[in-house]
Amino acid sequence: MARKPVSPTSETAAPPSDDPRKRAIEALMRLAANRAWSEIELSDIAAEAGLSLSSLRGLFPSKLAMLGGLTRLVDDAVLAGSSDDLAGEPIRERLFDLVMRRLDALAPYKEGLRRIVPVIRRDPLTLAALNRGAVNSWRYMLASAGIPTEDALGGLRVQGAVLLMARVGETWLGEDEPELSRTMARLDRELKTAGAIMARVEDVHRLTAPLRGLARALCSGKRPHIRRRERSDERPRGGDAEDYVPAI
Repeated sequence: MARKPVSPTSETAAPPSDDPRKRAIEALMRLAANRAWSEIELSDIAAEAGLSLSSLRGLFPSKLAMLGGLTRLVDDAVLAGSSDDLAGEPIRERLFDLVMRRLDALAPYKEGLRRIVPVIRRDPLTLAALNRGAVNSWRYMLASAGIPTEDALGGLRVQGAVLLMARVGETWLGEDEPELSRTMARLDRELKTAGAIMARVEDVHRLTAPLRGLARALCSGKRPHIRRRERSDERPRGGDAEDYVPAI
């Protein structure tokens, strides 16, 4: 899957944004590129962004919320660049393009993320909070690629995409080559694995559909409808037992 790389854009080279939320997020990421996460104070972020502490409080309640804001910035960039060019391509091709475009949007913040991510991984509560935001993000990402998210398996697809992005992102954070050859190779492997897993899940889901219908009927307190042959004075030729077909 050949792809022309997109060079990371320097955070410091970009002109200041008129959007105070974006200024706060970018200020945090600039500071994170050079400081430990625990050493970054809210007052530091406000000063770096050119905002008062009161204004920053009105925008974000915490540094974690600013990371959620970064996810939203990246979502907006990816969705704004979505097109129908790959509409007829296999799902794997669409996902490959989607993940790489997302990494392109994250490129200006890579140095900050390199220092933040290892800290977050050691905090289960923070991971859980960020996972909720990632699930909301990828629901829209998959929708932009024409991949269903609201059917019976939609939740599984979305969470699977979150995990896939996390694994590929790990390789991306450790790679400095502009061609991102290692990252693309990892993404290709993860997509193959995810495709095989989803194929098996879809097979099981289809095969167990009658059992789920029976379970719903039992849980609702309704007895499954049974069609019985009308009794006759003589037993039917073919057996002693009465024939019945459950309506599942």
